[in-house]
Amino acid sequence: MAHEVTDALSEGRMVAFFGNGGSAADAQHIAAELIGKFKKERPPLNAIALTSNTSILTAIGNDFDFDEIFSRQVRANLDEGDIAVGISTSGRSKNVILGVQEARKIGAKTIALTGGDGGQLAPLCDLKVIVPSSDTQRIQECHIMIGHVVCELVDDALGSTSQIGRYQIRRNRTTRSTSS
Repeated sequence: MAHEVTDALSEGRMVAFFGNGGSAADAQHIAAELIGKFKKERPPLNAIALTSNTSILTAIGNDFDFDEIFSRQVRANLDEGDIAVGISTSGRSKNVILGVQEARKIGAKTIALTGGDGGQLAPLCDLKVIVPSSDTQRIQECHIMIGHVVCELVDDALGSTSQIGRYQIRRNRTTRSTSS
């Protein structure tokens, strides 16, 4: 997971995290570590939590369906080569599954961060990080530890602000055609 995230970020790509409840909090936490800093001073990295804008979440839930809260955001924000990280302790969250499916259609790489047997989410993803437990609390504790390990490895790989030339921070996003 750390290699995929590092490679994407070093190419100026985006990493989007999403999940429900405690997994939503984990999505926000991990994205914040990449945008802010984990241990080392470095430029902000291109990460987003699709869980944090309550106006978007409630508008999509109200106007469409709660199941679409992530897939619509994925469609709006991700491009081919970006990374979508779906976080679900059970692997059965329909809105997370639909978000990952939308990411695959776009050509984004997909990562499942889940527990148990991975549920329906894991087989849909390019990379699966599965905590082999059915205890939600232990899965969530492992997910944040995994997120911290990934952030530390990204920091180590991308270096400090003195190595800013080694990677680019994407400022201008390409626009995709809306016709399908």
